[in-house]
Amino acid sequence: MPGFELINKKEKDAVNSVFKNGNVFFRHGFENLRNNSYQVVNFEKNFKNYIGSKYALGVTSGTAALRVALASIDIEPGDEVITQSFTFVATIEAIVESGAIPVIANVNENLDLDIIDLKNKITKKTKCIIPVHMLGNPCNMKEVNNIASQYNLYVIEDVAWGLGGSFKNKKLGSLGHIGAFSFDHAKAITTGEGGMITFSNKKLYLKARAWHDHGHENNPKLPRWEDSRKSSGFNFRMNEIQGALGNVQLKKLNKLVKYQILKNKNLSKIVNRYNLITRKKYENSISTCDSFIFFTKNSNDAIKLKKHLTKFNVSTKILPEAISWHFVGSFNHIKEIKNISFLKKDLKKSKDFLSKAISLPIMINDNNLEKKLSIALKNFFI
Repeated sequence: MPGFELINKKEKDAVNSVFKNGNVFFRHGFENLRNNSYQVVNFEKNFKNYIGSKYALGVTSGTAALRVALASIDIEPGDEVITQSFTFVATIEAIVESGAIPVIANVNENLDLDIIDLKNKITKKTKCIIPVHMLGNPCNMKEVNNIASQYNLYVIEDVAWGLGGSFKNKKLGSLGHIGAFSFDHAKAITTGEGGMITFSNKKLYLKARAWHDHGHENNPKLPRWEDSRKSSGFNFRMNEIQGALGNVQLKKLNKLVKYQILKNKNLSKIVNRYNLITRKKYENSISTCDSFIFFTKNSNDAIKLKKHLTKFNVSTKILPEAISWHFVGSFNHIKEIKNISFLKKDLKKSKDFLSKAISLPIMINDNNLEKKLSIALKNFFI
């Protein structure tokens, strides 16, 4: 369920406050104009407190969050980064843009990172693992971290769809070395575009902070135009309007997640009547239930049922209609993915799981979803 559904006067007032406090949209400097208003700084503080991380850094998008995170761990050309086959294309794009080689592991029946295949894909060149908490469901972070520790690898959690979820009483994004979040218009909270990176390590945070700001170290002893720097970088800075929106949206997050969890329980009861299998989660983990996912017997049934649900005004999301943008085996346009023909065979298990799945978006303004789904399934299984 996207945060845009709860946009109201509070977001408008927050944006207007930026105009009232000197019209400064840049997160740095201009102290004589901004009336001590630092929206991005406050958003970072509030966000890290929510996640339970030591540091947070606002950036321009979830893709940028991944790219900056990879820069902070000194990825070099030829390094390998392992991620999962079920993810958005941005995860792979960030790896490619960093100069690293994307190595793709299968997903399991829960549609998260297959631990056995992950371990099989590790080589001497492997430097990092990116588990993706896809559509709200936590990966098995205990096993991911155990493997990372065994092989001395970094862990960057892709939490684009997992904000508000947890594993073993720790918020997603606080379990690895780094967490990467997205605030685009279809995410749990939105700033239009935007993202956040969380860190447990100060050294990595400082590297990322400088790299996302052209190398600026923001030395408090120097004016910005004479600022110190140790490396190059790029411009992925979040602006003050995004920060203002983020502060308001973050306050609404717990309400959204509670609603989604309740809806997920209600929808599970309905599909269980027809012996359809619902997506499982790990013990002591909390899914944000961004979407409700269940499985049919085969891909043909999934396609037939998707068309049937559409007739009853029940929308689907990603699965099955948009697999090609979220299954790495379909990314023929990314030339840097080596041996794509072999990869398609290697990821057959993932494709089989995904092609049988149906995902329903949980929207706060769709009060009739349970009723519509119940009627649709009853008609389908007559």
